[in-house]
Amino acid sequence: MAMSLASSKGTRRRGRGRGRRPMAEINVTPFVDVMLVLLIIFMVTAPLLTAGVPIDLPDSRADALPQDQEQVAISIDADGFVYIGDEQVVVGELPQALESIPREGGGGPDITLRADRELDYGRVMAVMGELNRAGLNRISLVTNGGQTSPPVNGGS
Repeated sequence: MAMSLASSKGTRRRGRGRGRRPMAEINVTPFVDVMLVLLIIFMVTAPLLTAGVPIDLPDSRADALPQDQEQVAISIDADGFVYIGDEQVVVGELPQALESIPREGGGGPDITLRADRELDYGRVMAVMGELNRAGLNRISLVTNGGQTSPPVNGGS
């Protein structure tokens, strides 16, 4: 009787594929390798996505503002040419180009104004005046934040 129990036990084991269990571990090494490569790609390409027009921004100690809504980037290069996004605006057609900016609801999108540090103050004010005339009043001036800027002399 003991002999028959052992043989039936062996038969049952042999019928299930010799006791092989499914593999319960997942090899995560390839997954980690792919994620590290993607991280490096994003770290290299992210700075290239924000600056379409090369501009030497002035330094400032101001903190960055939170970017909640859709923003339209307007840039003025060292030669005084105006860009909306990456497209240059033809001289004299800035008011028409500003009218073509889509406005949702009330006042329109937030404007981020990037101007070269060597630019004349009057040129920057002329562009800001056209923005105001077009009804785009939420303007943020972009600088190199976190830099040590020269001290400001007070006067009367």
